[in-house]
Amino acid sequence: MKLTLKACRQAVLTAAINGALALALMLLVEFSLSGSLVLTRPFLIAGILVALVIFVGQFFRQLRLCRQNEEGAPTK
Repeated sequence: MKLTLKACRQAVLTAAINGALALALMLLVEFSLSGSLVLTRPFLIAGILVALVIFVGQFFRQLRLCRQNEEGAPTK
């Protein structure tokens, strides 16, 4: 349970940062193309989807790394 929470915390942090960066990049491109800075629903949905996909990938990666570290095996 402790390893799962540690992996989940690290995955949430990574996903939140990457989701925010993706949203900022989408807004920057929108501003450069249209000249207006409008946060629309598709941008929010895309940012959330990016964060969700990154969370799932990072969760399993961090869980594997935490388990390897707990067992004393060298990490790659």
